[in-house]
Amino acid sequence: MSSNADQAAGLTAEQVMMRDVAREFTRAEVTPLANRLDPEKADIPRALIHKMGDLGFFGIMIPQAYGGLGLGAFEYCLVAEELAKGWMSVASLIARGNGFYRSIPGEGAARDAKIAAMAQGRYLGAAALSEPQTGSDLSSVACRARRDGDEWVITGNKYWCTFADGADFISVLCRIDDPDAPDGKAGTVSISVEKPQGELPKGVTGSSIPKIGYFGWKTWELRFEDVRAPVAPASDRGSAPGRAFQATAAALGLARAHTAARSIGLAQAALDHAIGYARERVQFGQPISDFQAIRFKIATMATEIEAARQLMYHTCRLLDGGAAATSETSMVKYFASEMSERVTSEALQILGGAGYTTLHPIERYWRDARLTKIFEGTSEIQQRIISDALLGKPTRR
Repeated sequence: MSSNADQAAGLTAEQVMMRDVAREFTRAEVTPLANRLDPEKADIPRALIHKMGDLGFFGIMIPQAYGGLGLGAFEYCLVAEELAKGWMSVASLIARGNGFYRSIPGEGAARDAKIAAMAQGRYLGAAALSEPQTGSDLSSVACRARRDGDEWVITGNKYWCTFADGADFISVLCRIDDPDAPDGKAGTVSISVEKPQGELPKGVTGSSIPKIGYFGWKTWELRFEDVRAPVAPASDRGSAPGRAFQATAAALGLARAHTAARSIGLAQAALDHAIGYARERVQFGQPISDFQAIRFKIATMATEIEAARQLMYHTCRLLDGGAAATSETSMVKYFASEMSERVTSEALQILGGAGYTTLHPIERYWRDARLTKIFEGTSEIQQRIISDALLGKPTRR
């Protein structure tokens, strides 16, 4: 049943039910697993992925005609927030379905079957966008794709490709190798390279990148050496010919709302843990939750979380209404990620020395919150997008 707060926030009974299913799943399945596996830097088990697929988490935004739920960004972010309370990597994992179904290679009934499998978490994607010398400026990708009949031939390096080994295909952003292009600047293309689960594609070598967080899956540096993949049919979904970068940039709006949801989930989990600890921790003869310094910290943390959540709700409704919401998605990603680092750090401070141990999950929330300020466009990139919308592009002299 919806609470008064849920009703005031405009959540429908169906949305509340979906959120609560994700909340209970996180409590029973995700959090215990994260507490055990994150310290070991172990991978998310396939068994958990299959359970998530059975609940429909990978198909929230996949149309019903393909076996998905046919819902929107709002439901997607509701579920992501709850999953992130247990383990941000699990909350990120659902994007490997919802955010990837348009990139599935093939055509006809065979492709439809893959989309249906994706909605069940049985066929998932990964993205190879960034490169060793290309971070936020994806317009400068140097990985090349040469057309050879009905195939693309890919050569180059990619960086920050998470789940490259576990996915069923990798969507690779490439520069089209066309010596006849004006000024030598050919367009871009996204190429889906299929592969077996647990392996890299044939012709691809790589190594996992040592990270300080975001455990549960590996993030890869990859080298493509004459890797072949079919050219997508002309009627295929996706970007206009040569404009994959523009399509990728447009798709980042949803990804940024998703990052905001993950940031909020991390912050809420840290706050909840800090409140529980403050009520039990006794110093100077009384629970530290009686001290004004702690109470004011908690009040500020809760306020910032709720502000971010309401901005996320607003942004998701804009997206579901068909708006590009370019500024709003950058605003919510920027605000929520910055908030999440502050709140998780304050939660660690409330726990004192205990917070700086692996005996409590606060350190995991803190490490993962720090990443939200970097991926899907850094905080500085979001500030640039927002300021450009307000002021126009900077004057070049």
